[in-house]
Amino acid sequence: MRKTLLLLTLLLIPLQAATQEAPLSPRVPWTDTIPGKEGTYYFYRGLDFGSQALISPTRLILNGGFGIMQVENRHNRPLDIMYGRGMRNVGKNLLNPGWSIGVNGFWDFLTREVIPISVNSGKAQYWPNYMNHLIGGGMSYRMMEEYYRFHEIPHSKWAAGATILAYHFLNEVVENDVLDGPTTDPVADFWLFNPAGVILFSNDRIARFFSETLHMADWSYQPVYIPNTQELHNNGQNYAVKYHLNQEGSKSLFYHWGTHAELGLSFTARDGRCISLGLGLVAKNLLEVDEISKTLDLAVSGGLFYDRDNSLLASLLYAKTKDYRYRLNLYPGLVKLGPLKPGFFMALNQDHRITYGVSFACVPLLPIGIGGKPIAEN
Repeated sequence: MRKTLLLLTLLLIPLQAATQEAPLSPRVPWTDTIPGKEGTYYFYRGLDFGSQALISPTRLILNGGFGIMQVENRHNRPLDIMYGRGMRNVGKNLLNPGWSIGVNGFWDFLTREVIPISVNSGKAQYWPNYMNHLIGGGMSYRMMEEYYRFHEIPHSKWAAGATILAYHFLNEVVENDVLDGPTTDPVADFWLFNPAGVILFSNDRIARFFSETLHMADWSYQPVYIPNTQELHNNGQNYAVKYHLNQEGSKSLFYHWGTHAELGLSFTARDGRCISLGLGLVAKNLLEVDEISKTLDLAVSGGLFYDRDNSLLASLLYAKTKDYRYRLNLYPGLVKLGPLKPGFFMALNQDHRITYGVSFACVPLLPIGIGGKPIAEN
């Protein structure tokens, strides 16, 4: 117990220092346009600090595509995934949706995957479909469209659509892995929620609501590769929303989700610095409900977050899970090494072993950092 408290204190030291860093740039009043850039910008602002500095198509695909590796009973070695089998099985289910839906019937498919009428986790696969595919995926599409437009990439909508397609297809392939048979999960995601999210966030009024009323932002992790174990760590696509509780926006209802889900409060200063804290649940294991359906069991989680202008600068998460009992992320801009703006990651598992990593936002489109961890003794 003493060792855990000591290590937790060590993790909190850099987070405390992070909240005392000097302003990175003068705060600019919010507007949905960017000088010199065409069109509106709701989710990508081109900021050079925090989570905004890490936004890129390659990082989105990596964080989202391998997100299922965060749960305890799935390995996190990308080289061991059976991509060929996964692509064949996902493709078979997508091209023949009646095959998988017919196993338990259309009504079972609707009540598990589409209609939110059950709070039983075994029958509530609709929750990640709405939150991660409809809302999260839709926002990610709009964010990528703005990213490509900001960087003057032609056909930004087509480029964003291709990026989201790659992200979601890889996600289904990695989740499928060794499975060879019917499964309804990719059917609901690909034919219903993913396209619905793109359509939803293509509407400026919807995008403006999520951006200016809910202040939605991408607060994804900083993935790192561990050479000595060939593991991918600290990956995952996360989102945050804040609904202001007063006119000044100094107090807000806060919700953070991805594989975590924390509900709490945010407190924002006039210069845009914000502290958020929340409690909730985290996905722990991927479980088979029956031969075609899967669900997640949950564990208690909590989080402390520090952002500036809605760009995440530091986060400390607690979860009652095996690999990430405590997880600290310090994003680019808190520490500067000459022209470099490194990001740092550190995690403490249930056996008090530390995993760590560093990444560099200054390297264009490089979605992954490098890290290390001790190899467990047999």
